[in-house]
Amino acid sequence: MRKTFRVKKNKDFQEIFKNGHSIANRQFIIYKYQNGSVGHFRLGLSVSKKIGNAVVRNRIKRYIRQSFLELKNEIHPAYDYIVIARKPASEMSFKEVKNSLIHVLKIAKVLKKTSKEIKNQ
Repeated sequence: MRKTFRVKKNKDFQEIFKNGHSIANRQFIIYKYQNGSVGHFRLGLSVSKKIGNAVVRNRIKRYIRQSFLELKNEIHPAYDYIVIARKPASEMSFKEVKNSLIHVLKIAKVLKKTSKEIKNQ
């Protein structure tokens, strides 16, 4: 995922946490915040040290980035997203992570298609 699609600055993270709307399931918490200046969505990731060592944390981040990359055309572009991984995400495969993120994004009403249409692609 290109750098223009990432939320990296602490100021941006704090603004999204303060003014954004959160949606959660057992594995992930997603904050969404309306971005007016950028023509595409941006993604920020937060994976705590409580979840596991660096190998586990980096694997989870790779899975999340890849899931968003595959869903790029289905995700509403007018928002910035922060994904916070919870402990159960450390034991999930890529397919489980993607399905869980689809579930949370569907609850957040930011997907253009239903999860069945996405899974059948």
